[in-house]
Amino acid sequence: MGLFDFIKSAGEKVLATAGGSPGAQIADHLRGKGLNTEGVTVEFDPVSSEAKISGRTATQADREKIRVALGNIAGVEKVADEVEADDGTAESRFYTVKSGDTLGKIAKEMYGNAGKYPVIFEANQPMLENPDKIYPGQVLRIPPLD
Repeated sequence: MGLFDFIKSAGEKVLATAGGSPGAQIADHLRGKGLNTEGVTVEFDPVSSEAKISGRTATQADREKIRVALGNIAGVEKVADEVEADDGTAESRFYTVKSGDTLGKIAKEMYGNAGKYPVIFEANQPMLENPDKIYPGQVLRIPPLD
């Protein structure tokens, strides 16, 4: 639980100037990503650029994926996470991609082994569709190794 910072100008262009409320646009985006948002309420304040999530998820991974997906929307600067996960799994670390980063480079830094990049890729699906397509400012989940 807490307030998490993201880079407001980085991320997917989800918030249109027309075509529905920002909250509805964000909810549609999360559903379109196939994220399990059952039991989670999402709110967005365009004035403060803050999204708020509350409720319960079955897993810590579901909770973190929703948080990261919200933060990786252009126009979202903060995510207030008030969600509780039912599985009690340890929280992942998070990494903000810098220019020149690759998943292998990030895996080397976070795990000491570049070959562990598939762990990061899988932990960030469905937000990542290709391990070679990450961008500066994007925030990634770095789960603990089993």
